[in-house]
Amino acid sequence: MVEKSGGDLKSIFSKYTSGKPEMDGKTFFKMFKDCGLVDKKLTQTVIDLTFTKFAEKGVKRMKYDQFLKGIAECATKKGVSEADLKAKITASGGPAYKGTKADAVKWHDDKALYTGVYAQGGPTNVDKDKITSISQTCDRTAADVRGTKK
Repeated sequence: MVEKSGGDLKSIFSKYTSGKPEMDGKTFFKMFKDCGLVDKKLTQTVIDLTFTKFAEKGVKRMKYDQFLKGIAECATKKGVSEADLKAKITASGGPAYKGTKADAVKWHDDKALYTGVYAQGGPTNVDKDKITSISQTCDRTAADVRGTKK
């Protein structure tokens, strides 16, 4: 059972790091947050301090073996067994990607409510019924040195 959990934990580690061999502090905290493990006993500060304790000095990243030590430390701080904490992390299945979803805005989304020029399809810089070629858009008659028409 421990071997299977370790294998699953390794794949979770890989998912959070996008296949890289090391995890940074932000990702370490995100993992705990996504799994719903952050509470009054296991706060962001505790997780950050645990990461700093086990990450390589000056690198600000931790490898898988350091990650396992960090999980053991967090289990102690939270007051649960290491196996229970690992089980909750593996049950999460990986990172949860949450984005902001735009609210519906009736004045923008419902084209029947458009007014003015926009109700007719929007502004245009070319009148399709009057101009047939580019020569009709430019005044190419002769002008003097100052640019005035003769």
